[in-house]
Amino acid sequence: MKPVTNIWNHPKTSFAGLLIAIVSIGGVLSQQGVTLGKTGSGTVVALVTGLASALLGLLAKDPGGETSSTGSTPKLGAWALIALLLPLPFMGGCSGVTVAQDIVNWTPALQGAVATVDSTAALLAPLDAPIFAAATIGFDAASNLLVGQAKAYLANPSAGLLAQMQIQIVTLQQQVNTALLQAAKIMSPASQQHSLAAIQGVGTIVSTILALVQSISSNAAVAQMAAHSTIKMAAVRPYMDERKTAEIVAGHYGVPAEWARMQLAQAEQSEDRAGF
Repeated sequence: MKPVTNIWNHPKTSFAGLLIAIVSIGGVLSQQGVTLGKTGSGTVVALVTGLASALLGLLAKDPGGETSSTGSTPKLGAWALIALLLPLPFMGGCSGVTVAQDIVNWTPALQGAVATVDSTAALLAPLDAPIFAAATIGFDAASNLLVGQAKAYLANPSAGLLAQMQIQIVTLQQQVNTALLQAAKIMSPASQQHSLAAIQGVGTIVSTILALVQSISSNAAVAQMAAHSTIKMAAVRPYMDERKTAEIVAGHYGVPAEWARMQLAQAEQSEDRAGF
């Protein structure tokens, strides 16, 4: 019998078939609330990610060790499939309590990002520092209020506290969007780069929290939130570094950056459709 020289050419072990089977198993386990040890659904995600990563590694080379010239397209499709079947928490329709806990979990990163903004003015040219400081002056108070609301909701979930979070996350999002547009007007290239990078650190977390709140809000509430979002995300995306955004989200959730990038692209489409 002639040996199979490449497992991806075998009808029983096609790449698509293996990946769909692995990811589908993980998705079913997550949806059914099946946990694997103390880490719960996170273990399912880690398991599927590890297996998918192994498959991607095999896909990159044939058995003879030669790199495939067409490997990038299957890899991209693989991560797209994983992102579709195993969404990150802010894409999964979580409960209000889960969302509140996730917002609280983002607290150290959000506070660290705001602290970076506070210290960035010292790195800017003398003429640029006041512009940056004025644009970001409300970040501390707004972020602290949002975190406080999330903690209150986590302790005592209620429609009233959810409404407060809906208002506050849009308020903070608008402050970030305004700051990005102001920073983009800074003429010094070095100052502008420092400013945009610092604001993006806050903006990435705020956008993720917005998606979390949106996922547990009614259509009417989302429409009301979008109506107060006067500076749309499309207007500020040109000033955001997609790679950095994916790295921040991937680091928080412990997933590959490519997976996070796919999820963020889906979240952006959802927010655009909602009117943000």
